Amino acid sequence: MIIGLLIILAYLIGSIPSGLIIGKAFYNIDIREHGSGNLGGTNTFRVLGKKAGFAVTISDILKGTIATVLPLIVTLIWNIDVDINPLVIGVFAVIGHMYPVFAGFKGGKAVATSAGILLGHEPLLFLIIIAVFFITLYLSKYVSLSSMIAGIAGLIYSLILWDDKLLILILAILTIFVVYRHRANIKRIINKTEPKVSWL
Repeated sequence: MIIGLLIILAYLIGSIPSGLIIGKAFYNIDIREHGSGNLGGTNTFRVLGKKAGFAVTISDILKGTIATVLPLIVTLIWNIDVDINPLVIGVFAVIGHMYPVFAGFKGGKAVATSAGILLGHEPLLFLIIIAVFFITLYLSKYVSLSSMIAGIAGLIYSLILWDDKLLILILAILTIFVVYRHRANIKRIINKTEPKVSWL
C-alpha cells in the first residue's frame, strides 16, 4: 500500500505546473497561450525571460528530486522500509510532469524533472549531464538538441559503468521520453527553423 501511495504522490508532485503557476502569479500570463505553448523551462525563458525561466527549471528539477527521495523520507520519519528502488518512484514524477492532472494533462518535455531524479539518486551523473547540456547549448544554441544529447550522454555513461542495470533501464526510459517529446523540435532542427537561444 505504501508503494502505491508513493507512486500517486510522486505523480502529483510531478503534475505541479511550475511554469503555469509562476507565469500567472508573477506576470499575469498563461504561458500555454504564448511561444510553443509548452509549460517547461524553455518556453518560460522564451516568453517570460531568464529570471522566470531559471525559476521554472529549478522547480521542475526539484520535482524529480523530491519524488526520488520520498522512500528515504518515509523510512527516516516513520521507520518504514519501502521495498522499491527510488528511481522507479521518480519516473512517476516525470510522467506527472509530462501529463499533469493539474494542467489538462499537457505538460513539459521531461528534461528538467528527469535530471532531478539523477540529482536525488546519482548526483555525479547529474553534474555530468548538466555539463554536457551547457557545452552543447554553447556550441549549438539549441535547447532541444542539448537536452537530447545530455540524456543520451547520461545513458552512455551508465552503460560504460554497467554496475547498475536498473539505472540503465530507467535512463533508457527517460531518454526515450525526452526524444519522443522533442520530435517536433527534431523536425525543426532538420529544417533549420528551430529557435536558438540568445542569452548564451
